[in-house]
Amino acid sequence: MEQYFVLKKKSFNDFVSTMAKKQKVVAPIEKGNNQYAFEEVKSGDEIATGYIPTILPPKKYFMPQNETIAKFDISSGQNMEPVVEYEKMTIFGVRTCDLAGIQCLNMVFSDRPRDLNYLIRKNEITIVGFECNDYCDEYASCRLVHNHTPNGGYDLFFTDLGDKFIVHVNTLAGEEIIGQSNVFEKASDQDIKMLNILRTKKREIFAKNEVPIEHENIPGLFDKSYNSKVWEELEKKCVACGNCTNVCPSCYCFDVVDEPNLDLKTGRRSRKWDSCQHETFAKVAGGESFREERGARQRHRYFRKFKYPMDKFSRFFCTGCGRCSRTCMAGINLKETLTVLVEEHGMKNPNAGEVRIG
Repeated sequence: MEQYFVLKKKSFNDFVSTMAKKQKVVAPIEKGNNQYAFEEVKSGDEIATGYIPTILPPKKYFMPQNETIAKFDISSGQNMEPVVEYEKMTIFGVRTCDLAGIQCLNMVFSDRPRDLNYLIRKNEITIVGFECNDYCDEYASCRLVHNHTPNGGYDLFFTDLGDKFIVHVNTLAGEEIIGQSNVFEKASDQDIKMLNILRTKKREIFAKNEVPIEHENIPGLFDKSYNSKVWEELEKKCVACGNCTNVCPSCYCFDVVDEPNLDLKTGRRSRKWDSCQHETFAKVAGGESFREERGARQRHRYFRKFKYPMDKFSRFFCTGCGRCSRTCMAGINLKETLTVLVEEHGMKNPNAGEVRIG
């Protein structure tokens, strides 16, 4: 039986402060100019609950941008010691699009060969989700990929009901947080009714596709789109900065680098985020590149979100967060690109209604 509790908003600050005394808590904070970032907080007053997706997703805590994976010492032989860097923490305020991104990473790094660094770190992180009651902005496409409602991947999940939050308990770790706090009350039938009313209202808000195609028809769209003229158009716009992949919740490509110290005997092996949008990413021995054109790299990015993961994991790796469109210096908009593909191949859904494009 599902467990629901209620936290009154007047007790929210006490709840966060108590958690922060026990272990590190990170949450979205406002950075100005409608920009938000996950950073460490000590109280609930610091947290921005009405935020659009943060500049970087919480992926940065599961897969750090620069991570030591081994240390070496060749002064007396070839000695390599594996390293796992992790920190016990709670991430508060994870939107459903970012929960989906974490689920994607979990699938990738649990696949063989399993990534023990990632899996060890993941097990030390408690996730508190936070529901979106409306679209965050015009760039979101969460309804298209069915990530506008909670679908697991969290320990606790908060939904704003006005003067209080209703909280779904999903794991034993979530139960422990509730049990250790004295600010939660058992949800009443009226509270559950209010949640159901809100979810019904959400179905109306998110009823219209952001792109004029149904979710289940997207794989067929990409079956037809490899040689589309769209990629030639993106070739002319893309500046290959890599912003889109850096901010994506489900992009996981990395490079591995050995960095010797000044003594040239000791050093570290690290992995760093890399991007398929960089020309060097696809270079092989001899200097050949199998995705030299920027249009080919853009096509690869879209196929890595909507085609290839469907073939392997049976799910989209686009989470609908809109970050790639917000951050693109060339103004490439994912929803616009998909809409052009839909129209190019005559797959527009006549019942799709209004298309939300910024």
